[in-house]
Amino acid sequence: MDYSIHEVSKILRASTNELKEAKIKILLTDSRSLSFPEESLFFALKSNNNDGHKYISELYQLRVRNFVVSEMHPEFEEMQDANFLVVKDTLTALQQLARYHRSRFDIPVVAITGSNGKTMVKEFLYQMLNQDFNIVRSPRSYNSQIGVPLSVWQLNEKHTLGIFEAGISQCDEMSKLEPIIAPKVGIITNIGEAHQENFISYKEKCLEKLELFKNCDAIVCDLDNLFITDCLDAAFLSHKIIGWSKKDSDAPLYISSIEKGVNSTTIRCTLVGYDKVFTFPFSDDASIENILHCLALILYLKPSSKSLNIEQHNLEPVAMRLEVKQGVNNCTLINDTYNSDINSLDIALDFQMRRLLPLGGKRTLILSDILQTGMLPKNLYKKVAELVRRKKVDKIIGIGRNIKSNADLFDHIEAEFYQTTEEFLHSESIKNLKNELVLIKGSRSFHFERIAERLEQRMHETILEVDLDAIVYNFNHYKSKLKPETKLMCMVKASGYGAGAYELAKTLQDHRCDYLAVAVADEGAELRKEGISIPIVVMNPEFGSFNLIFNNQLEPEVYSLRLLDAIIKETERRGITSYPIHLKIDTGMKRLGFDSEQIPEVIERIKNQNGVIIRSVFSHLAGSDTPELDSFSLQQIETFSKAAQELEEGLGRKVIKHILNSAGIERFAAYQFDMARLGIGLYGINAQGENMLHTVSTLKTTILQIRDVKEGESIGYGRKSIATRPSRIAIIPIGYADGMDRHLSNGVGEVYINGKICPIIGNICMDTCMIDVTDVDTTEGDSVEIFGKEYPVEKIANKLQTIPYEVFTSVSPRVKRVYFRE
Repeated sequence: MDYSIHEVSKILRASTNELKEAKIKILLTDSRSLSFPEESLFFALKSNNNDGHKYISELYQLRVRNFVVSEMHPEFEEMQDANFLVVKDTLTALQQLARYHRSRFDIPVVAITGSNGKTMVKEFLYQMLNQDFNIVRSPRSYNSQIGVPLSVWQLNEKHTLGIFEAGISQCDEMSKLEPIIAPKVGIITNIGEAHQENFISYKEKCLEKLELFKNCDAIVCDLDNLFITDCLDAAFLSHKIIGWSKKDSDAPLYISSIEKGVNSTTIRCTLVGYDKVFTFPFSDDASIENILHCLALILYLKPSSKSLNIEQHNLEPVAMRLEVKQGVNNCTLINDTYNSDINSLDIALDFQMRRLLPLGGKRTLILSDILQTGMLPKNLYKKVAELVRRKKVDKIIGIGRNIKSNADLFDHIEAEFYQTTEEFLHSESIKNLKNELVLIKGSRSFHFERIAERLEQRMHETILEVDLDAIVYNFNHYKSKLKPETKLMCMVKASGYGAGAYELAKTLQDHRCDYLAVAVADEGAELRKEGISIPIVVMNPEFGSFNLIFNNQLEPEVYSLRLLDAIIKETERRGITSYPIHLKIDTGMKRLGFDSEQIPEVIERIKNQNGVIIRSVFSHLAGSDTPELDSFSLQQIETFSKAAQELEEGLGRKVIKHILNSAGIERFAAYQFDMARLGIGLYGINAQGENMLHTVSTLKTTILQIRDVKEGESIGYGRKSIATRPSRIAIIPIGYADGMDRHLSNGVGEVYINGKICPIIGNICMDTCMIDVTDVDTTEGDSVEIFGKEYPVEKIANKLQTIPYEVFTSVSPRVKRVYFRE
């Protein structure tokens, strides 16, 4: 469905230049996600950290001609063939256009809100109902002030049901989302701690979320959750409830019993007087609760019990994330079988396009038939082919009858097609994938997880999961504490604090980080080889690394007259002028750096040469995370300020100044100068000890074997642990060669399994260790968290009397890193 630019202008009541004819099909808010420039309308959104107006010139060069702006810049006047719709607020305009678009459709729309489970409920509903409805739903977790309008924009005349998520982070946001979604029925999952910092109480947050349902005909909730039902009553919405209950036999959906097996659950319930039994392939509490919400909703949409025909046994887990893994034959795999539609394909291809190709390699897409679109196959795959071309895919492997029938549409790239997944798995093609960046994108019925398993490089079962969304969240958290003009330098030294530098650097570069910092030149050179282009500072440059520094355009920290002289001499030898360096002042750390008394000598040397130019001057706080040392921190800041002022006056020009680290940003934001440096905070460790950051790294493994040990028997090397009772001992494949410190042996350390803490028993071995699982319901193959969200890394650090930095950086390179994003 499209709109003319004149229609859009009227809807937004925008002031315009003389409009040129254009059809608008795509709303664009991120310049990096451009696919179809001629059909796109770019909204120049402003945030605390960015301004979309900065990217209009770049988009114009890429053939975008339609823009919604809140201000006209001089350079826009030169774009004579472009349309500019000038509005007061571009985000409001985006929401206004989506609201108008929604008003054109009279179909049932379900809105889901809550602190957790929104995406799971949405995807379960899609699986249960896609045989009965042509469904449009939010891509991934598009539930924000920007994501909701983009989700609703997908609506077209062929859809018969909409399912949209809505999330909020502060007051007065839901009132803006409600008319965009305009739901007829709502689901509230639960209320938890997410975004609580912006609300006075849980009740205030719950009432804000319930604004979404003020015009609904019905609301699904857990009737046994008295907090939610009380909030519904306070919002005068209790008369609309069609919830479920395990206690009240008069509830619309009464749950008489829940019987859990190892990998399945049987639910016995009463639906409007009819007894029903459902079996689902899940046994965790969260999935069961999400399914009960779905059953209550389906009861409302399909009130006849005889028509309640859901695919209960075929319900599949919802893969909530897109994963990047190392594949066989030097391939990199992007596994995204979370959902398969044209919108999620666009998102996944955009992610692929931003990743580095293996040397001499190509971008490959393995794609199944896209189901339940309501489009004619010819039209659908024509659009897919154009998208593939725009996203610079080199090769497509299509699997399914419909995509194979439209193979001729992909004649512009290398292409091959198979009728079934089985046929591809038995082909020579899967064996010949080499040096390729492979995106695996398939509808669930094609079981593409078999392809992913075949292509994944086999390593042992201990992995470090790295949440790239958490990196972005933490980056923005600290960015929000700074002025918009203050730059931010992010530390990715020591291989990104053990998480792997490239994926982190690429993510930070994508989100407009100003500088990266590494410890040594080798780290910076590797990032340059892998396509990282933003400035990189080398914090500990060595005299033998000048070649790497200059050849890779790395910017060295300079901390002594000897190093300054050597770099100046090297620039003269190479004929280089104005090479950027970063001057470090020691203000009390007594590590590397110039003393304040040396500033005049530094000025003299800099003024008598033209090989280097001071890009920034900085220092490091010794105790910014310790309130007892605040007077010393303030003394350091004063010393630095005087030294920086003396340097600037001596040089006759301004330089970038920075002294704040992660804790400094939290506690001394008034002294942010021109830039701040973000280290451990980026990785989820907060100096205040408050739970306001997201966990980035999770070290996990699996249980290899469980053994019964009799009372009095010993466990492990040296017989250091003796069972004091009949015990169950689990063996897990992680040892000191993987970074599991031996000081955690014999009951000192712990791990997290199935909701319980289990002690490490016996001495930790090189490749394995033993844990006592006597008091936990677990079996071989179960997941074990060493550190992460459930068992914070700080607990391990405290037991070892060290700091989280050491625990993070001790994880061995042989532990596979798996990167994912929502």
